[in-house]
Amino acid sequence: MAEIKERLLPPKPASAANLRELSYRPPISGRQPFQGIDVLGLKKRGQGLRSWIRVDTSGNSQVIEVDKFTMMRRCDLPARDLRLLDPLFVYPSTILGREKAIVVNLEQIRCIITADEVLLLNSLDSYVLQYVVELQRRLQAAGAGEVWQSEGELSRRRGGSRNIDNMFGTPSPDYLPFEFRALEVALESACTFLDSQAAELEIEAYPLLDELTSKISTLNLERVRRLKSRLVALTRRVQKVRDEIEQLMDDDGDMAEMYLTEKKSRMELSCYGDQSLLGYRSTDGALSLSAPVSPVSSPPESRRLEKSLSIARSRHESMRSSESGAETQSIEELEMLLEAYFVVIDSTLNKLTSLKEYIDDTEDFINIQLDNVRNQLIQFELLLTTATFVVAIFGV
Repeated sequence: MAEIKERLLPPKPASAANLRELSYRPPISGRQPFQGIDVLGLKKRGQGLRSWIRVDTSGNSQVIEVDKFTMMRRCDLPARDLRLLDPLFVYPSTILGREKAIVVNLEQIRCIITADEVLLLNSLDSYVLQYVVELQRRLQAAGAGEVWQSEGELSRRRGGSRNIDNMFGTPSPDYLPFEFRALEVALESACTFLDSQAAELEIEAYPLLDELTSKISTLNLERVRRLKSRLVALTRRVQKVRDEIEQLMDDDGDMAEMYLTEKKSRMELSCYGDQSLLGYRSTDGALSLSAPVSPVSSPPESRRLEKSLSIARSRHESMRSSESGAETQSIEELEMLLEAYFVVIDSTLNKLTSLKEYIDDTEDFINIQLDNVRNQLIQFELLLTTATFVVAIFGV
């Protein structure tokens, strides 16, 4: 873990280190205001620069320092979306699909996912470093798998294979684009973190509740009260993640908006088509200007316009059909991905619900015991009052 921190954190220049030793004093409480962020450098520059970990599609990572407005222009995001990733504020778990990026705020994982890169707030949190390492491992493994698949297809083609799927090079059904892989790792990290906290709470809760049933004391009641407050807070966080995944699964438009690779390829294809059409028109115009005018051989203007309109119409229809097919496929891929982690987070929520029911049953059992003790005290008080009345009569 120390090697990962040294590799991900930016190098500190000697001048900045000396300046920090002379002018910066640690707070009395011992807590650092930001982990992995040069606060003194931020005050010195006054530009709000933040350290980000950038992971590209090949799995290579680097640390960059970018200010807020540059990040907004780079990812085409409004300021309120970047505010969700601010470590100074505590926002509930959110997954937002935008035109060119996906904003993810899941527990400790706060990142921006685009079609080409993942921008993650640099931090010393162990879960953030595990997210980076796991994402790099999966991207590098996927790259090695694609190279192996391409070599296998090349060998089959050399061997004279006539399979239609191999000739056209259709991708495997398990293929996921880059943004879905990064989102999958983020969902897995968040679900694993919440499930581990729920397991720790279960390990601590059941012996404490059993001890409370055997011995009712003020100390045990206080420990159960603190345990129940932690349980309620964790249940809210798990419920928020579950509701966010369920809301995404119910909205097909939001899921289609998150397919960034397909949108980028369509945009590049449309730009390339427009450039080729403009080049065709320019060459056509140059030929018409250079060629001599002949009323017999030159086609009429209306026929040429109709031909260009028919070409544009057919191209638009083909693009619409390919767009609808890709959108349906992307929705299915993302829906299956979200369903898998919805089941995981739902099982975690069921664990917490069962623990809460066990605590409620323990409280009911304790109340029954207290009612029984109260009834015994009332009976003893009644017996004592009767004996006192009999003694008083004999005394009179």
